[in-house]
Amino acid sequence: MNGVTSLQTFINAASTRGVWRRRVGMAVLLAVAAFAGLGPVLVGIDPAQQSLADSLLPPGAAHWLGTDVLGRSVLARLVYAAQLSLGLALLAAVTAAVPGVLLGVTASWLGGKWERALVMLADAVMSVPGLLLVLLFAALAPGQHWALYLGLSLSLWVEYFRVSRATSRPVLAGDAVQASRLLGFGSLYLLRRHLLPALAPVLGTLLAFSAAQAVLALAALGFIGVGLQPPTPELGLMMIEFLPHYEEAPWLIAAPVALLMLLVLGMMLLGADEEGA
Repeated sequence: MNGVTSLQTFINAASTRGVWRRRVGMAVLLAVAAFAGLGPVLVGIDPAQQSLADSLLPPGAAHWLGTDVLGRSVLARLVYAAQLSLGLALLAAVTAAVPGVLLGVTASWLGGKWERALVMLADAVMSVPGLLLVLLFAALAPGQHWALYLGLSLSLWVEYFRVSRATSRPVLAGDAVQASRLLGFGSLYLLRRHLLPALAPVLGTLLAFSAAQAVLALAALGFIGVGLQPPTPELGLMMIEFLPHYEEAPWLIAAPVALLMLLVLGMMLLGADEEGA
């Protein structure tokens, strides 16, 4: 009896930790979203406005995070970088989720040659590393937002396909679905009553992780100079611009690094499930 009680206590504690992690992750993301959304109103400074006389100013009352080598407000540029990274990552993740889930459910539903064809398509896309695929699109249209968005979406949909297919197969083969079919319920009922409840928690976790992956990919491409181009405020681009001045102005590079860490941390905590807690 003591062993059963201890096990139940451990499970309850793990579940509580998982809930708190998701709450903290949501709070971090909401704070970043508020910073990105309200920042332009609160800061009121053009992120592209230059003033060479104010080059490399330390944080102060006029510029809370200081200025870069061209005298531009780091805070203003960070606000727009947060908008870009968060918005583009979420858009790419959601766009990848729609075809990925639809194709995954379709493969499980139809089976046979259709499933084999879709699996072969997914394997073909997976044979190209995701970051390399984004690089190819970035090279075709340097500095264009749509190229990065399209490359990220095409590299992310495969995971949604695989997860939704793996989750749907046992559900469709289960007794509950078979009983519903015998009772004459249609496809929409099966999707709403059986498939969606099984897919929702898994896809919610995957959405958070894929958005974090997209944020890191955008920053990595900007850091190596093949993503968005100056003067666009972007986290990876800001890091590479600030890196030569890390000795005389270390606060510069600390700002985009901290924001990138908060974005990824919030998404990873939000995607934490109870089993992984």
